[in-house]
Amino acid sequence: MTAVLTPAPVETAAEAPPAPSRTFPLISHFFLVCWALLTTLPLLWAVLSSFKSDNEILTSPWGLPSELRWANWARAWNEAHIGRYFLNSAVVVTGALVLTMLFGAMAAYVLARYRFRGSRIVYFAFVGGMMFPVFLALVPLFFVVRDLGLLGTLPGLTLVYAAYSLPFTVFFLTAFFRTLPTSVAEAAMVDGCGHFGLFFRVMLPMARPGLVSVGIFNFLFQWNQYILPLVLMQGSGAEQKWVLAQGLAALAVNEGYQGDFSGLFAGMTIAMLPVLIAYLLFHRQFQSGLAAGQLR
Repeated sequence: MTAVLTPAPVETAAEAPPAPSRTFPLISHFFLVCWALLTTLPLLWAVLSSFKSDNEILTSPWGLPSELRWANWARAWNEAHIGRYFLNSAVVVTGALVLTMLFGAMAAYVLARYRFRGSRIVYFAFVGGMMFPVFLALVPLFFVVRDLGLLGTLPGLTLVYAAYSLPFTVFFLTAFFRTLPTSVAEAAMVDGCGHFGLFFRVMLPMARPGLVSVGIFNFLFQWNQYILPLVLMQGSGAEQKWVLAQGLAALAVNEGYQGDFSGLFAGMTIAMLPVLIAYLLFHRQFQSGLAAGQLR
């Protein structure tokens, strides 16, 4: 008895899985490279121009500086008072960030973890604050700050910064706190942890990626803010309390008329450094916080 051997089925070209297309990744990478160049080259050009002389800036704007002229930075820091404005901005932004992150995280945790009457109204009130443009509130805000005796003061500007950063902070962190595991909170409560201990010792460290992400957003908003200090820093001696955005605007006008372009670029570079350093230090936490928020 002979065995009949049947040939194995041969996969046809139609049955083979289609090869993944590489067109879309190439196009997306091309646009990402173009976007990186558009954002990086102007920053690099400004930094290099801060080390040039005025003659080099005008005659060879795209060339490298012949030497590193740190005197441009010293002139901008001392004569243009960038050092004073930098210190004022650091004080205001530090205080506003502490207030925003503390009260924003507490409000977001309560809205995300506790159910009480009117919680949805409070949440949507914060969300509605994100859609309220700052330009519509400038006039009443001016009179409120003036009546409180805080016009032209750094504490008054700090409170306004914190108030305007709260809606986005509460909106972002509420969604983040809702995704944290409930089992960890229940285990901590069983072990005798109170509500305050649960928040500060358990839930707040677990929300660190979200806190870093929203903290960077708030830092960028507050550090680059111009319209609020322009309106609120009024009165006698207000120039001594200007923040960096106001100082740079005044420097652009004064140095532009005087022709000191090297000092102007040095002041711009000094203003950019804190933002670049913050991103370099926390870019991993920033990306992980955004990715965690998307996945959850």
